[in-house]
Amino acid sequence: MYGSLDISTSGMIAQRTRLDVISANISNKNTILDAQGNYNPYRRRIAYLAAGNPNAQSPGGQAMGVHVGEIGQDPAPFKLKYAPESPYADAAGYIKEPNIDTTTERIDAMEAVRAYEANVAAAESTKQMLALGLRLIA
Repeated sequence: MYGSLDISTSGMIAQRTRLDVISANISNKNTILDAQGNYNPYRRRIAYLAAGNPNAQSPGGQAMGVHVGEIGQDPAPFKLKYAPESPYADAAGYIKEPNIDTTTERIDAMEAVRAYEANVAAAESTKQMLALGLRLIA
């Protein structure tokens, strides 16, 4: 029974991390300069989930659940915006903007929230089954 709680917990942690990545993408939707002030448009990040839970205590627990295997960058091309007055414009007058689509990010966020809620419901069901089992024993 504790294995199912570990699985649900790992799912909640993975979805929370995924939501953090989505929030960072939305926050940096208009960021074209890096921390040093150089022209370097923000590239969309993606949380890639992987099977297993490397933080679990037991070897059996490490084989179950899910974790964020990597946070990678989206290889999609940057958006081009015509802004000839910008000091960052190329010879044709275009600047590169982050490859972030707010609609896609919101849909991904809704999916992550639903997955998080499903893991919460599974954990609650497991807790209720444990409580009923303890009542039968007592």
